[in-house]
Amino acid sequence: MSQRESGYGRKAGDLYETPEWVTEALLPHMPKRVECVWEPACGSGKMSRVLKGAGYLVYATDIDGGIDFLTHNTAVQQAEFDWHKWAAADAIITNPPYAHAQAFIEKALSLVSMVAMLLRCDFDHAKTRQHLFGEGFAKKLVLTKRIRWFEDTKGSPSFNHAWFIWDHNHEGPPTLAYGPTL
Repeated sequence: MSQRESGYGRKAGDLYETPEWVTEALLPHMPKRVECVWEPACGSGKMSRVLKGAGYLVYATDIDGGIDFLTHNTAVQQAEFDWHKWAAADAIITNPPYAHAQAFIEKALSLVSMVAMLLRCDFDHAKTRQHLFGEGFAKKLVLTKRIRWFEDTKGSPSFNHAWFIWDHNHEGPPTLAYGPTL
């Protein structure tokens, strides 16, 4: 089955702002122990605002703000960002640039015990990414509604998305869930 093109040009830097309802769908699936979240591809902060509103302490950074999640060096201090803050994070939650999604996941898993990434539903189908879906992979939360990335567009969204959740404390096989409940 092939996927159709959306008919819209790519946004520079894969800047697709996550609608609030998408982050809200993740909240009931968050481990209770998570208190502090790093959102490393925050864009204008839509996801971060929802997480803060749910009571989480959130550190939001973005490459456009000078913090490149994939290449930062904790030994290098920058005035705009206290590198010790991310070390306090219990979780990394983001909608990564799709072209760098695997690298974002691998880096996040090396830093924290809980990771949630918003990705296309079929992200787990690729043979080259199967190593990500073994031990530590906890849940796939399939969104039952397609994401409309731009409010002023006509037509239907083209892709299905899901939250992929890794939790080093997870026991047993991964689970499959659907949301949001509308």
